[in-house]
Amino acid sequence: MTYHLAQLNIATLLAPLDSPQLADFVANLDQINTLAENSDGFIWRLIEDCRDPQLAHPFPDNVIVNMSVWRDIEGLKAFAFKSAHVDIMRRRREWFAKMTTAYAALWWIPAGHQPTLAEAAERLAHLDQYGATEHAFTFAKPFASPALL
Repeated sequence: MTYHLAQLNIATLLAPLDSPQLADFVANLDQINTLAENSDGFIWRLIEDCRDPQLAHPFPDNVIVNMSVWRDIEGLKAFAFKSAHVDIMRRRREWFAKMTTAYAALWWIPAGHQPTLAEAAERLAHLDQYGATEHAFTFAKPFASPALL
């Protein structure tokens, strides 16, 4: 069986999305999403717009979500740490509160599975409670794809 890598990351906003404080972040969202979609290894992303205040998800209203699926860890790492995404994330303290709990989780899914926000929230909570395991892990403590085991 083939597996792909799912990822969720969340951020707590310091101000409303339509505020002047977040204007640069919002102005760069489409560019960064397009960069991700055109990156080697990208498969899928949650399309609901985090700028939509009506987005129903299992997190507080001031938390935005990003969820995507990648062919492997290497593709996601290249996008996250070796592309223009880095320049935007260097400014994260301007826009997002420092998180005191887990804010990003990775997990393996069967190819073709589209993760839900409820599933992703459960993985993030598991990571927060138990640390990195095969169920949910981080870049710092990755687990191999079940296909390689």
